[in-house]
Amino acid sequence: MLFYSHADRLLQILMPMLKITPDLNIPLSELFFTFSRSSGPGGQHVNKVNSRVTLWFDLRQSPSLSETQKNRLSQKLAGRINRQGRLWLVSGRHRTQMANRQDVLAKFCDLLREGLKTRPRRQKTRVTRAARERRLRLKKSRSNLKIKRRRPGQED
Repeated sequence: MLFYSHADRLLQILMPMLKITPDLNIPLSELFFTFSRSSGPGGQHVNKVNSRVTLWFDLRQSPSLSETQKNRLSQKLAGRINRQGRLWLVSGRHRTQMANRQDVLAKFCDLLREGLKTRPRRQKTRVTRAARERRLRLKKSRSNLKIKRRRPGQED
């Protein structure tokens, strides 16, 4: 990770690992931050400072993720991953760079957590005998009703 400011170094010392799930931690050294001018709140100040934060995470090269996790995230987050296999997230809704950095880290954790969830397998169920008999009984009564509507003398 390249350090752009004292705040980056402080963030890495205070919180060296991001806890995604109980068994998955990603070190901050795998994340790369870039900063740019934000279009959010700030008045004239917004034109002078780089408060928008872009987080980059190299999904393909990450040693923290297993191959199955990489494949699952690549499929679920395909719209957020560029051709080089880097996931990127942007935050610019706060006035300060530090608040945007924390916001983008929270987004990153939530995104990975959701992306790594597996859907439970569907349990096959059978139609009960009572439901089958009820369906056949209703079909028979429908059929009898239609037979009764026919004109007299019409036979199949």
